[in-house]
Amino acid sequence: GNIIPVTILKVGPCIITQVKTTLNDGYDAIQVGYGNISTKSLTQPQLGHLQKSNIQPLKYLKEFRVDDPADFNVGQVLNVDSFVAGQLINVTGKSIGKGFSGLQKRHNFSRGP
Repeated sequence: GNIIPVTILKVGPCIITQVKTTLNDGYDAIQVGYGNISTKSLTQPQLGHLQKSNIQPLKYLKEFRVDDPADFNVGQVLNVDSFVAGQLINVTGKSIGKGFSGLQKRHNFSRGP
């Protein structure tokens, strides 16, 4: 058989919480939120930012630069239907690799007396 390398993506329902334009903010970007959370876990400024757009509380807010912000609306849901089969995407990890490390580096242990 053939071995084909693939990358599996989990694309949840991401909600556009803010559209930033060059006129208002100096650059074009969209702010995307995902991960539902209770209201008690967010601060008042975070809740106010989301309630201004009538969006439920979200745990993560990330910004992505776009070429044309007019294609996006606040409250629009992004999911796996936004991609086509065979489309190339850029994926970044959560942290950089640090290789094999000792206990002091890995677990922040201190040396003896």
